[in-house]
Amino acid sequence: MRRPGSVRGLEELGRVRLSRSFFMRDFLLSEIGNFNGIPNIPDNPDLAIAAGRRLCEELLEPLQATFGRLAIRSAYRAPAVNEFGNQHGLSCASNRRNLARHIWDQHDSDGTMGAVTTIVIPWLADRCAAGGDWRGMAWWIHDHLPYSELQFFPKLTAFNIGWHERPKRRIYSFIAPRGVLTQPGMANHEGRHEEAYRGFPAPCLGEAG
Repeated sequence: MRRPGSVRGLEELGRVRLSRSFFMRDFLLSEIGNFNGIPNIPDNPDLAIAAGRRLCEELLEPLQATFGRLAIRSAYRAPAVNEFGNQHGLSCASNRRNLARHIWDQHDSDGTMGAVTTIVIPWLADRCAAGGDWRGMAWWIHDHLPYSELQFFPKLTAFNIGWHERPKRRIYSFIAPRGVLTQPGMANHEGRHEEAYRGFPAPCLGEAG
């Protein structure tokens, strides 16, 4: 697919179905792009679609099937959008760091593909607002899904979730206790962590195989 050069072309890209519940259009909204007049359109739609499908099928669909509707907060970013956000202190990492992350349509320096989106799970937001611990969700995902990275944030207990061809399996949080929860080499990385998510709904993992 060529980079859309018209409204009709952008509509066609938006209609591409990434998984049972998600379409490409769900991931193209950008407040940075909208407010500053920067089109948030992939230069390489085919790569963005391929990475987005893996993200949706392997991570987002099982989460939504288990915990209810997901809200997409920030997903695909065109390089120009991401660079503007990085240069203006709008919570965007550098373009180099976001290749195969928020910039779905470019491979990273190792030539591998990936995709990251920021989501809110209302079930989790309500649970944490009532005193629940974000680490329950982190360990549930760690034990059940083939994620690459997770980053948790204080507002609405939103978190980045990423799929990657070479998963890092790293969890970091900006919520207390802030820092790295786990990554390869840490003593807590292997095994199961059921105690952390006792009382969670039964997993619905059909989309993940």
